[in-house]
Parts: sequence; C-alpha cells; structure tokens
Amino acid sequence: MGQSVLIVDDASFMRMMIKDILVKNGFEIAGEAQNGEEAVERYKELSPDLVTMDITMPEKDGVAALKEIKAFDGNAKVIMCSAMGQQSMVIDAIQAGAKDFIVKPFQADRVIEAIKKTLG
Repeated sequence: MGQSVLIVDDASFMRMMIKDILVKNGFEIAGEAQNGEEAVERYKELSPDLVTMDITMPEKDGVAALKEIKAFDGNAKVIMCSAMGQQSMVIDAIQAGAKDFIVKPFQADRVIEAIKKTLG
C-alpha cells in the first residue's frame, strides 16, 4: 500500500492534476479538501502521511491551515503549492512548518521529488 496524501486546493483542476501525478507514482489519495477549513477537518479525520496545500484559498488560507494542522500534529508533513511570485507567502509557510513547496504549474518530477524527500 502506498503512502497516503491529502490534496488541498480550491481549484478542482489542480487537485485532479496532483492526484494524477501521485496515483501514477504509487501513492494513495487519502482525500481532498477545497479550502483550509476543510483541510484541517480532513487531516484530523484521515491522518494522511502527507498534505499538499495550496497557499491561496477562500475561507482559510494554506498558511493558516498549516499552522492549525501543525498545532494538532507536530509531526505533520505538509508541502505548500504556490503560483509564481508568492515568495513571501512561501517563506511564511516554511517558517510555520511546511517541509517544502512546489510551484504551479506542476511538473510531475518536481512534485514526486518533493514528496519523496519529505516522506524520507
């Protein structure tokens, strides 16, 4: 059984892209969430091995959700996803405990490299 990943992005197209990359590389999809609020709930419910978290989302952004997940589980492994030009937000995310970040549009090899590095 592959390691499980919770995919968090407000764009269903982006979730689908990540899901496709992960499934082709033997990962299991624990679940999906479309905003930070949902991400925190789904994390607590599913206990995935890893989370891919979009930074910019409605209701609760990725950095706020990351902080909440890390408060709930200090060992949570979260990789942030951001569009170009969000460097300051990426720095905030890393300081808040994100393990890595991947830039949109996603390149499959970079996504897998970040996930494998984070999972060890």
